[in-house]
Amino acid sequence: MKISTSALFDRATQQMSSVQSSLAKSQAQLASGKQIVAASDAPDQAANIQRLQSIINRQDSYASTLGTVQTRLKDEESSLQTVSNLLLRIKDISVQAASSTLAPTDRQALALEMGGLRDQIVSLANSQDSRGNYLFAGSRVSQPPFAPNPAGVVTYQGDQTRMTVSVGDQRSVQLNRSGTDAFVRVVRQDSAGVKTGVGFFQAIDDLAAALKNSDQTAMQRGIGEMDALQNGVSLSLAQVGTDMNVADTQTAVLDETRLNLKTTLSSVQDLDYATAITQMNKQMLSLEAAQSSFGKISKLSLFDYIR
Repeated sequence: MKISTSALFDRATQQMSSVQSSLAKSQAQLASGKQIVAASDAPDQAANIQRLQSIINRQDSYASTLGTVQTRLKDEESSLQTVSNLLLRIKDISVQAASSTLAPTDRQALALEMGGLRDQIVSLANSQDSRGNYLFAGSRVSQPPFAPNPAGVVTYQGDQTRMTVSVGDQRSVQLNRSGTDAFVRVVRQDSAGVKTGVGFFQAIDDLAAALKNSDQTAMQRGIGEMDALQNGVSLSLAQVGTDMNVADTQTAVLDETRLNLKTTLSSVQDLDYATAITQMNKQMLSLEAAQSSFGKISKLSLFDYIR
């Protein structure tokens, strides 16, 4: 076997180049805080990291959607709770007006107050969320759900469409609510026994007219109808509360899922600094040793051993 100065130089250069490459990789890992700097370093591990990141991004999207749903539900709850309080005040007024001790002028004054309360309820029924979408319009979220028809009677202009959104791989929740779910119609029976449906706001308007005209029969009918309207709002509030509980539960599930995924991703992706620093120090010592050895070898010549 021939041993030449060129061979010694080549071997030493290769060793130092290999150590320098490993050292550069360790330094890049420490700078980025990641186990893998380039996908080519560990293709299988890089693919696993990409898969976990994709799953986490999907879970983050679910969480964002769920946050929008929760905000909308809180808006609905606030609006409906205020409507419920206003209906209670309307009933109190109507009971007070039904008293035989009140004069017609007093009832007219109460009718004016009732009209103002009715206008507040119309405004609440046309509440919008933070994006400007109407809460109680079904799928027609860009137009007010309750508006006066040509006869001046406030009627429902939305639809009954219920939209759902995905908040998990196997979980969906309702996004919108129909105005007729909360602002229900009442069934009114005339003297001939014929039953007709009367809209939410028409029932309030009729009661206000009864107060204004001191119509005791219509006032008694209206008081009963206010109970029906109140029940409708209460049931809708209960449904909103149920939906909020579902959303809260799903939020907890998503939080737990994302935490587990991120923990798994961290174990696969993040660098163990203590181990990495120890490894880098070993590589630096190896490089220094290789450089020192090369420095000594480079000064030798085979002619020194020829006698």
